[in-house]
Amino acid sequence: MFENLKRTDEEIYASMQRELERQQRNIELIASENIVSMAVMETMGSHLTNKYAEGYPGKRYYGGCEHIDEIESLAIERLKKIFNAEHANVQPHSGANANMGVYFSILKPGDKVMGMNLSQGGHLTHGSPANISGQYFEFTEYGINVKDGRIDYDDIRTKAHEIKPKLIVAGASAYPREIDFKKFKEIADEVGAMLMVDMAHIAGLVAVGLHQNPCEVADFVTSTTHKTLRGPRGGFILCKEKYAKAIDKSIFPGTQGGPLEHIIASKAVAFKEVLEPEFKEYQTQVVKNAKKLAEELIKRGFELVTGGTDNHLVLLDLTNKNITGKEAEKRLDEAYITANKNTIPFDPNGAFVTSGVRLGTPAVTTRGMKEEDMIDIAEAIDLCLTYDKEDEARAKVVGLTDKYPLYNEYKIFE
Repeated sequence: MFENLKRTDEEIYASMQRELERQQRNIELIASENIVSMAVMETMGSHLTNKYAEGYPGKRYYGGCEHIDEIESLAIERLKKIFNAEHANVQPHSGANANMGVYFSILKPGDKVMGMNLSQGGHLTHGSPANISGQYFEFTEYGINVKDGRIDYDDIRTKAHEIKPKLIVAGASAYPREIDFKKFKEIADEVGAMLMVDMAHIAGLVAVGLHQNPCEVADFVTSTTHKTLRGPRGGFILCKEKYAKAIDKSIFPGTQGGPLEHIIASKAVAFKEVLEPEFKEYQTQVVKNAKKLAEELIKRGFELVTGGTDNHLVLLDLTNKNITGKEAEKRLDEAYITANKNTIPFDPNGAFVTSGVRLGTPAVTTRGMKEEDMIDIAEAIDLCLTYDKEDEARAKVVGLTDKYPLYNEYKIFE
């Protein structure tokens, strides 16, 4: 592979090769990252990138889209089947674009919305003042209970009755527990609000029944297609049929131009993989691995936000280790463990330094790792962050990544 690239641009080729070597060498514990199949990767790098296809299947603004229509229609139907959804839009370029698509389909600047506090597990697009969502709309933040680190539904209900939002946004990017979407729906109904669920992190778990399906209750559901879904980088929107026209119009021509049909095709391939029985086995293992990693870290004296996990991620609270999240991320990287610093609830160190690290198991599970390997990973993290033994941790990591090669059956670079 990439022989044409090698002849055309040796610098990019060399950087890509080094990145593949890094991915092979390192244990990938960033909760929002995964490893796509070769089929998904091949589709992304295909001749479909040549085609412009503004509009939707059967209603394009360009000629020559008959085969593109076939592909996008397959992606839509497969996605609706996975989540038992009434309508699907597969064109958003990202999860952020999907969220913006929902907002601009039903809200006007200044409308009242509720979203989860970014520092307590939410996402930038859930109303952060640094994001367009927080600048265009009047967001009120909700968060977690200080006692147990769990979403405070009583506080959400109280705030909802006070401000009467037009929309409530549920979903998180660093919350290790199951979210009760039915409770969110009850609160939304009480105050006459619509409900949007951003399930980007847990979509893979939802797809196989390991988490409540928000499509059962929410007016709108958004997601990325990577993370636990293990597809290409992109997004989608699911909604009730009554909102279909507004959603489609909001994406195109409202907030996007030409769809990336090579990415939409690779989404379709990933959706087909999700519908296979093996995908449920994979997601089940993702959760088992996360629970085992949490258990082993606790044994070694680490504190976890909420004390454990129900899903694919754990959130370390490093306060008792006398190390910041920023420093921990750097030291872990030196030991070939890739993770990201993350705020913990009520973090005294702020978003640029933080007191926590977020860890996730989707990528290591894709490589084939099981519960016994989580013991080794926990030990490597402990060696690195507790005992300053990066060399010993690195040796343990290399032993694991050598045991579970990346794209073993393909010679991507010769």
